[in-house]
Amino acid sequence: MSRSKYLLFSAAAAALAGCAVERGDLKPFAPLPRNFESRKNPSSEAKIRLGHALYFDTRLSADGTVSCNTCHPLDRFGADGKPVSTGHRGLKGTRNSPTVYNAAGHIAQFWDGRAPDVEEQSKGPVLNPVEMAMPGEAETVKVLKSIPEYPAMFALAFPGEKDPVTFDNMAKAIGAFERQLRTPSRWDRYLEGDRNALTPEEKAGFQVYLKAGCASCHSGPLLGGNIFQKLGTVAPWPDDTDMGVFMVSGKEADKMVFKVPSLRNITETAPYFHNGKTATLQEAIRKMGIHQLGKAFTDGEIESMIVWLRTLTGELPAAYLRPPRGTTGNDK
Repeated sequence: MSRSKYLLFSAAAAALAGCAVERGDLKPFAPLPRNFESRKNPSSEAKIRLGHALYFDTRLSADGTVSCNTCHPLDRFGADGKPVSTGHRGLKGTRNSPTVYNAAGHIAQFWDGRAPDVEEQSKGPVLNPVEMAMPGEAETVKVLKSIPEYPAMFALAFPGEKDPVTFDNMAKAIGAFERQLRTPSRWDRYLEGDRNALTPEEKAGFQVYLKAGCASCHSGPLLGGNIFQKLGTVAPWPDDTDMGVFMVSGKEADKMVFKVPSLRNITETAPYFHNGKTATLQEAIRKMGIHQLGKAFTDGEIESMIVWLRTLTGELPAAYLRPPRGTTGNDK
C-alpha cells in the first residue's frame, strides 16, 4: 500500500472508531481462560517441570536431533515459520505445524482433530516416522529410563506409582506443561473492561472484522480452535490434495473440513493454513474473503483488520522459553 493510500486508510479508520464498540459486539468473545487445566490430568509443579524438560529433549527422537521445540519453538510464538516442518533425518511433513500456545484450549488437536487433547497429541510426533521416529513405546521408555535425572523426576511427578516411567506418563507430563502455555494480550485487557487497552484504529479494525463476518468462525476466547469448517464454502479451495478430516473419518461430508485455527498470535505465525502455502497474512485474509465469505476485501479493509489482529499478539511466558535448570535436555 502506498503512503498516500495508507494515510487515507488511517484517517478513515480513525473516523470509523468514533462509533464506539457496542457491548453486544463483544458477546461472541471472551478473555483468555486463567488456565487450561484438565480433570483427567491434574497438574503439579513436579509434573509441569518434567513436561518442560521433555518438551525440549531431542533424545526422544531416533537420531537425537528433534524435540517438540524443534517444530514448535517457544521463543518464536510456538511456530517454526516453515510451510512444513523438518523432522527425522531431514524428512518433511505434509502439514504446517501450528503454534502450541493456547492449543490446550482447542476443541481437539491436529488440523484434522484426530487427537482429543494435548496429552494424546504429544504421543503422535514421538512415534511418527517423519517427525521424531522413535520405533515404539517400549523403546521410548527405555531411553527415558537411561537418562539420569528422569527416573527421579517421574517419581516426583507421579507419586505412589510403582513404575512411573511410562509412555502414558510422558504424555501426561508434556500435556501438563503445554497447558501452561498461555499468551494473554491487550485484547484480553479490553474484554476485561479496560477500554483504553486498544487504540481508536484498533477498535476500527475490529469493527471491520465484525462487518466482514469473520466472527462466524473465529470467535470465543481463542477466536477459533473451537469448531471445524469446510474450506471453500462459497468458492472451491484451490488445492484439494489434502482433504482434512475426511482422511481420518472417510466420510464424504468431511472432505476439505479442517479445524478452524485460533487467531491469537496470528501476525507472528506465518505461513498460513494447513499446508503452509500462504506466505502472508494479507493473502490469507484475502483468500478467506473469497472462498469462505464470498467477499473481495479491499486493501484498506485488510490492513484495518490486521491493525486489530495485532492486539491478539500475547505475552510469552519467559520462564518456559528454555529448558528448566538442572536438566540435561538439549535446547533445540
